[in-house]
Amino acid sequence: MRHKSYSQTRPSPWQYVVLAGLAVLFVYPIWWAISSSLKPANDIVRSPLSFSPGSLTLDNYRAMLDDVPLGTGFLNTLLVVAVKGTLTMCLCPLAGYAFAKYRFPGRNLLFGILMLTLMLPTLVLIIPLLLQMSQLGWVNTYQALILPGSIDAFSIFWMRQTIAAVPDELLDAGRVDGAGELRIFARIVVPVIRPGIAALGVLTVMNIYNDFVWPVVAVNDENHQTLQVVLSTLAQNVTGNRIGADFSTVWGEL
Repeated sequence: MRHKSYSQTRPSPWQYVVLAGLAVLFVYPIWWAISSSLKPANDIVRSPLSFSPGSLTLDNYRAMLDDVPLGTGFLNTLLVVAVKGTLTMCLCPLAGYAFAKYRFPGRNLLFGILMLTLMLPTLVLIIPLLLQMSQLGWVNTYQALILPGSIDAFSIFWMRQTIAAVPDELLDAGRVDGAGELRIFARIVVPVIRPGIAALGVLTVMNIYNDFVWPVVAVNDENHQTLQVVLSTLAQNVTGNRIGADFSTVWGEL
């Protein structure tokens, strides 16, 4: 009987040493930030690289929550991500399904116009959108944060390309069995394109969470600011709420 031999290359000890050194380099800045946030501000300036468990304090976190509306920013961001993300994930796949599987007059023209909008930079659209929000009375409201951009061209394009790969025979089989169009979409198309929907969900959440320019323009009310806007003015809010404070005295909070 012949035995098949499989050669397996094992990492050398030096490779483990190199990987361990790289891990330390990548993790150390995070460790320094966390440990510094638990130290008094004077200790951070006097000995930034030292760490003493006996001097740990939560005063920096208490002062930060008193000076900066981080809780409000978290809640606003959570609301915008949940509602705007739900609109995107519900409506854009339906639009992509229509462009991919239906034949109607002007389909290619409409899809071409949709693709042309991807060439427009965000800054070009800000002023028209702001004028629309002003005429609707939606400035400093959640509607201004949620509705613009909830149905975007890239999401429709992504879903159209994903759904186009679904065989038409599956849809015809559903129609023969008497299923309506929405039921075909929900019961046949959605299970097939779940990987594409999952990828779109990740991209949608990241884009909404990282959005900064539009929330700054559409909202100047502290009660409606998202987390990105709050973080952008973090240092100003901390130092502005204290007499004689500067960046060197609020390192722990920052």
